[in-house]
Amino acid sequence: MTTRLKPHNVKQSDLTAEWHVIDARDKTLGRLSSEIATLLQGKHKPTYTPHLVSGDFVVVVNADKFRVSGNKLAKKMYYRHSGYHGGLTEQTLSDVLSKNPTMALKKAIKGMLPKNTLGRHMLGRLKLYVGEEHPHEAQVNAAEGVRLGKGANTPKPAGTSAKGPAAKTKTSTAEKPAAAAPVADAPSATEAPAATGTDDDLLPLTVAQLKELAEERGVELPPKARKADIIEALGSAKAD
Repeated sequence: MTTRLKPHNVKQSDLTAEWHVIDARDKTLGRLSSEIATLLQGKHKPTYTPHLVSGDFVVVVNADKFRVSGNKLAKKMYYRHSGYHGGLTEQTLSDVLSKNPTMALKKAIKGMLPKNTLGRHMLGRLKLYVGEEHPHEAQVNAAEGVRLGKGANTPKPAGTSAKGPAAKTKTSTAEKPAAAAPVADAPSATEAPAATGTDDDLLPLTVAQLKELAEERGVELPPKARKADIIEALGSAKAD
């Protein structure tokens, strides 16, 4: 009989997003956009799931320093319509770069993503910056540490073992401290210390010691008497 294996269903909670930093300087617009779109969709991962946001975060620096082939700076057109008659606006790539330097790259990447809510979530993970600096150093370093397994092979301090920092190394016979001498006056666990009968003197005693003291004094106790009841009974017997 053939055993049929069930396919593994990836959940959103199983996916982890990494951070990538890409320098767009002197890179072709189309190839750069396709590379970034692949990272945003998560198609570079074995856990890629079409209906989930399985991609990563992408930080692009020098987002206005890409290059285009031919005379596209003057010939490539961007169109926008206001919705009214005669409301069509045309802009060349050069005009777009002068007004909004990151808009050209964002539009190219957006055109390669799904045209639905999922694609808008992916586009939200795209961070474009004109210069070399970006405010995501902490996230990038944290993701780099998780990806490289930082802390997994760090040396353990002396005096610790694999079971945890509380475990101590074994000491030799010469290093072992001398055993402390037993205290002669310490009462045993079954021996009830002498008590004067006041509540302050009876409080340190255990229930067994209190019952033994009540038996010596002839005080009758209920079968399931608590500590407070025994102390109260002993105090009433002494008052009588």
